[in-house]
Amino acid sequence: MIHRLPFILSCSATLGLMLNFAIAAQAGEAPADGHAGGTLRILAQSDSGTLDPQISYTALTKMIETPVYDTLLAYPKFAGATAHPVIANLAEAVPAPEDGGLTYRLTLRDGLFFSNGKPVTVEDVAASFRRLFKVGSPTAGPYYGAIIGAQACLEKPAACTLAGGVETNAQTRQVTFHLSTPDPEFLDRLAWMHAAILPADTPVTDMGNTPIAGTGPYRIAEYDPTTMLRLERNPFFHEWSHDAQPAAYSDEVRILFGMDAESAVTAVENGQADWMYDNIPLDRLGEVGGRYAGQVRIFTPLLTYFAMLNVHEPPFTSLKVRQALNYAVNRHAMIIYRGGPAVASPLCQILPSGMPEYQPFCFYTLGASPTHPAEKWVKPDMDAARRLVKESGMAGQKVTIIVPSEQHGSATAEDIRYTLDTLGFKATVRSISPAIAFTYIQNTRNHYQIALAGWNADYPSASSFLQTLFSCETFHPNSDNSPNYSGFCDPQIDQLMHKAATLALTDRSASNHVWADVDRQIMQQAPFVPLTQTQRVVMFSRRAKNIVVTLNDEILYSQIQLH
Repeated sequence: MIHRLPFILSCSATLGLMLNFAIAAQAGEAPADGHAGGTLRILAQSDSGTLDPQISYTALTKMIETPVYDTLLAYPKFAGATAHPVIANLAEAVPAPEDGGLTYRLTLRDGLFFSNGKPVTVEDVAASFRRLFKVGSPTAGPYYGAIIGAQACLEKPAACTLAGGVETNAQTRQVTFHLSTPDPEFLDRLAWMHAAILPADTPVTDMGNTPIAGTGPYRIAEYDPTTMLRLERNPFFHEWSHDAQPAAYSDEVRILFGMDAESAVTAVENGQADWMYDNIPLDRLGEVGGRYAGQVRIFTPLLTYFAMLNVHEPPFTSLKVRQALNYAVNRHAMIIYRGGPAVASPLCQILPSGMPEYQPFCFYTLGASPTHPAEKWVKPDMDAARRLVKESGMAGQKVTIIVPSEQHGSATAEDIRYTLDTLGFKATVRSISPAIAFTYIQNTRNHYQIALAGWNADYPSASSFLQTLFSCETFHPNSDNSPNYSGFCDPQIDQLMHKAATLALTDRSASNHVWADVDRQIMQQAPFVPLTQTQRVVMFSRRAKNIVVTLNDEILYSQIQLH
């Protein structure tokens, strides 16, 4: 899942920040004497783009829509080791795989209603999965392509029926999924936000700024992407599972867009806002760390930042140029731009630390290579980088770096621009709105060369990084929904991904080793430049209590109590 470019903190300021700030890991259950009511006020620097839950692929939208839409299964709404695996949500129970992993039978809970008052039926479930393909959801193929009939849907979306793949029984409220091949992560994918259950009559086009009825404790009442989004209580919601979708505390939520980080800090300090979604800027850290430490939360999502390289656009059509930039980038500087060593660490590979498949290695650092990797990054190897550029014959070409126009994203971009210039290229930086950045770089018609971005795991699995970002089936030319925006495609590596997924059905340890091999093989081809793995640092008002940090949904704003 795409994440917005974050904050910049100095090493010394961050160390002080870590010493002063309280790190809260809250339980998922709201206290019995919780304070309900009031209007929760959230500040975000930019809007979240389309509201369509089956299309949007941004961290901000996922945060906003977690208490609005529901999936059949869900990850528990709390943190810690027990927040995995998935639990029942709109379904009564997590199904056991049948027929060797080819069949999953779920029973829809009784008494569920959408926010427009209509009851939730099994036909809504079937229609929602057909809609995934009809609207070109970015994860339709990689996540739900194993459903029988899915391949036909991918080829002719408008005619999608999923015949033989999704069966329903209205009398028993049963929904049965039939797969063409076993998918060890199918239950995880039923909990992913693109599998949100929507009304069957929802139009099969990107709904953009128009809210769709959901089943969660909130419904979207108003949205102007230039100014604000307002949520109100869903009058038809009742809590069926506190761990899956807890009832909300605030009566209303207002998310204001466009306030710069400096003003946002001041607004939260003064009690004019309750939550600054974006990270605290450098020049306010001392003040915030010394006077408002108890109002800050630091948590560690599976979040990485990188420069993605378009392998179909010169000069990055050359493997040697891609490897050269990996050797030359100064990851020490990247750490400073992301907050210093207390909240950021250098990244040399695709998978972040904390993933079960993670095995550390570094091909592109001083004294290392793909055939003789180091265990961790040490420093740039400019001699190796210059030699590779010379051998490529690409020196002198123009390169444009795409970066979302958010505070401090430009620092990373300018550093990489300087590095490219040093290697003999003519680099410039182009800032574009964060609201359109991800769709822009996905579409091959825009011919981007290099783009700065971040990725947060859809769920704790290597496939949510490796398969989503680098498989052949997630590359869709001329589409705004093409999460493999490097355009990297290697059929042999795709086969290895399939092997890793299949092994997970019988031998999880062996599967983890194969996924780690996929990580290494993709990095040999260097379709992107890993930069850092980071933590999130966010600020709340004094009156905001019960800050619940979850494993997969970051902060659950529905649980914030206003005192």
